[in-house]
Amino acid sequence: MRKKLYIFFAAVIFAIIFWGSISLSDNYYATFDVALKLVDFPGGYTTGSNLPDNVSIKLKGEGWKLVTLNIGAESEYRVSVESDSGLKYVNLYNNLADNRWILSETEIIDIKPDTIAFFVERIISRKIPVIVDLSLEFKPGYGLANDILVVPDSVIVSGPLSIMKELKEIPTVRKSLSSLDNKKVVNINLPKSTGITYNNNEIEVVLDVQRIVDKQFDNIPVDVLDVPQDISVVLLPNTVGCSVRGGVNVLGNLNNDKFKAFLFYSDIVNDTLGSVVPHVELPENTSLMFIKPERVRYIIKTF
Repeated sequence: MRKKLYIFFAAVIFAIIFWGSISLSDNYYATFDVALKLVDFPGGYTTGSNLPDNVSIKLKGEGWKLVTLNIGAESEYRVSVESDSGLKYVNLYNNLADNRWILSETEIIDIKPDTIAFFVERIISRKIPVIVDLSLEFKPGYGLANDILVVPDSVIVSGPLSIMKELKEIPTVRKSLSSLDNKKVVNINLPKSTGITYNNNEIEVVLDVQRIVDKQFDNIPVDVLDVPQDISVVLLPNTVGCSVRGGVNVLGNLNNDKFKAFLFYSDIVNDTLGSVVPHVELPENTSLMFIKPERVRYIIKTF
């Protein structure tokens, strides 16, 4: 019984192969989309022209030839610049000799586009800052505790003169991150653009994500600046407290010495209320919630 099944399946497979060989002997039409690639640039030259990414080629030929072409076809349609510069118009039908992967047994029915235009110009290089394009979502109660660290923060960009002279910054490919609740290091690619190359194609981004908390610091001395030599100013009180917000690890490493509270003597001279609001300098990556007391009184003494 099993032997009969083997014979049956072998017969079916043979019939399929036989039918396929006869069927694929007929002529068919097929369209191939392949990448467009410019070659033979003169040394130190490129193009930044907006060109189609792909070329669509419609062929006619025996089914076997088209199947073989589809399986083994190269992924590029190469167009020679012919080591020349300036504005060029190229008919793609004239580049068939550079694309021998198109079998001679097939007939070319159509190439779209059939003509391309581009400008070949000198390459220059500049160091340009990188701008990180990020979309960040944090878990409730979390946020960035420090500035985003970008490594490297600038790259050497090489490209056609017409583009490079207008280029001020390089934005990364957009990256979206969600549910952030701890420190994260991510690699982000720089965008691909015709004729543009980078000395680094990938940027490392460090996100210092921490739980965001509030903490109060008391007894911060208030100094009066720019007081004339014959004047003495007494503050009531002469210390303040402040509440600041920041990452839990950032605030945990702070003490009163990291804060500076002060007044300018001109603030007192221009005051009409009998009390002034002190200025508070905060450590990096913290934000002020409030100071207490909000205003301090003063007594001016002359010698």
